[in-house]
Amino acid sequence: MAETVIELIRQNKMAEAKKQLMDMNVVDIAQLLEDVDSEKMLITFRLLPKDMAADVFSYMSNDQQRYIIESITDKEIEIIINELFLDDTVDILEEMPANVVKKVLKNTDEKKRKLINHFLNYPDNSAGSIMTIEFVDLKKEMTIKDAMKYIRETGVDKETIDTCYVIDNNRKLEGILPIRKIILSDENVLIKDIMDTNFISVKTLHDQETVALIFRKYDLLSMPVVDNENRLVGIITIDDIVDIIDQENTEDFQKMAAMEPSEDEYLKTGVVTLAKNRIVWLLILMISATLTGGIIKKYEDVLQSVVLLTAYIPMLMDTGGNAGSQSSTLIIRGLALGEIKLNDFFKVLWKELRVSILVGVTLASVNFLRIIIFDKTSVYVALTVCISLFFTVILAKVVGGMLPIAAKKLKMDPAIMASPLITTIVDAFALFIYFTIAKILLGI
Repeated sequence: MAETVIELIRQNKMAEAKKQLMDMNVVDIAQLLEDVDSEKMLITFRLLPKDMAADVFSYMSNDQQRYIIESITDKEIEIIINELFLDDTVDILEEMPANVVKKVLKNTDEKKRKLINHFLNYPDNSAGSIMTIEFVDLKKEMTIKDAMKYIRETGVDKETIDTCYVIDNNRKLEGILPIRKIILSDENVLIKDIMDTNFISVKTLHDQETVALIFRKYDLLSMPVVDNENRLVGIITIDDIVDIIDQENTEDFQKMAAMEPSEDEYLKTGVVTLAKNRIVWLLILMISATLTGGIIKKYEDVLQSVVLLTAYIPMLMDTGGNAGSQSSTLIIRGLALGEIKLNDFFKVLWKELRVSILVGVTLASVNFLRIIIFDKTSVYVALTVCISLFFTVILAKVVGGMLPIAAKKLKMDPAIMASPLITTIVDAFALFIYFTIAKILLGI
């Protein structure tokens, strides 16, 4: 259907296009408009009913949102902002330049403008910056009948009514109540008799990654956000948490690949920006790799005595890097999911040590047979290579397992202790082990 609508828009058959758009999901419409040139995208957007247009607007890219705000009238901006949920409005404005934010706020009523400014003042990536104030709050003295009447009157403008929040006169959170429980209870029952007082909440300044872990741990669909005095100030819903998980995972992948994290889409990011995000870490790793060259230079006499040893250096370094990368990836992910804690340091060390011994013995044994049978070298050369391989694997897996935990302990992101950095560290030690064993076994 999307291709048909795009073709209708390009042919300026707007009436037919609008008819097709009415049957489409707002997310699909937003994605479809990405493939239409700016002028026709704006015309098509204006064809949509105001409530539908606001929903589509919330799913558009930042560039499209900015173009629309800069192009439409003040009245149209006011309509869109009034239809949007507050947290969506804040998310959009956080990505906009100052002149666009100013234009939006100018066309927002005073009450909502104050709320938006309040939200924008929360630190980036905090619970306060991602929460919404569109929730249903009840009083414990209400009967089920009163609560149902109140929900019908106010629930239409709320982001979710799946869970209602019970507060006192000072807005202190006293309990939560699923809508299902309200619907299924007798209308004369008091809210205080059926509300759940054993609930999970977070503070406004909690980090969004911590919030995501709590959602995952307790399988939540929404969660209350309170201030230091336990007053309810907002809620966080699962749709925002899904976006955060996606954002945090992307950031970790970028750091694990030795790049500066970026929230911009790849195809929409300039070449200079992409290069800038990568070059710093590449420079660091390149300079640190000179240590490897220094070790080779120091043991030049060993290589000159047994030139064959040179042929096995790439295999040793690659295996060490791969082994370390396996361990670091598992530990980084375990830390991100909360499966591994800082006090698990020695548990991880003991486990990785045992794993590395098993892996090291297997790889060294297979390699010994390969060198003897296919390369037809002396037993001493084969032993030199395989013993070095054994200790390199142990070192790599232990280092790969320990460095992410150490980074976490130092309040750094464990993701930076990933494959590129560990490979550089392990390469240097692998060569040192290799040449030391060669001097001992080969008597050089």
